[in-house]
Amino acid sequence: MTAEAPLLRWSPLWLATGWLLVSSIVYLSLVPAPPSIDLPEGDKLEHVLAYAVLMFWFAQMYYRTRSRLLFAIGFVLLGVALEFLQGLTETRQFEIADMIADAAGVMLGWMIAPPRTGNVLWGFESLIR
Repeated sequence: MTAEAPLLRWSPLWLATGWLLVSSIVYLSLVPAPPSIDLPEGDKLEHVLAYAVLMFWFAQMYYRTRSRLLFAIGFVLLGVALEFLQGLTETRQFEIADMIADAAGVMLGWMIAPPRTGNVLWGFESLIR
């Protein structure tokens, strides 16, 4: 049984924000010197967190398994494509480990998404009604 997504009044805003997140990931993946976490393998943590947030965000608006699966596949493919593009630059590196971190982030985002947790967007909207 699939839970139904709550009706979101500000869906266009939430969708635009989600696509802004996608754009930010693309930009940060291709910019010559992105900000980084000063930890050993901190870039892997960045990949996991970025893709977890991305999947979690869209999963709040799309509850159906098929929709989520399509987003998950799309986000994993995005991570793979960006790694190949990084390999074509002089300032970035192609790393399979980054692709794995991206996929792990997508899985994490799906696992912590509603209905397992509360819907942050619906909660925010209910506070300001």
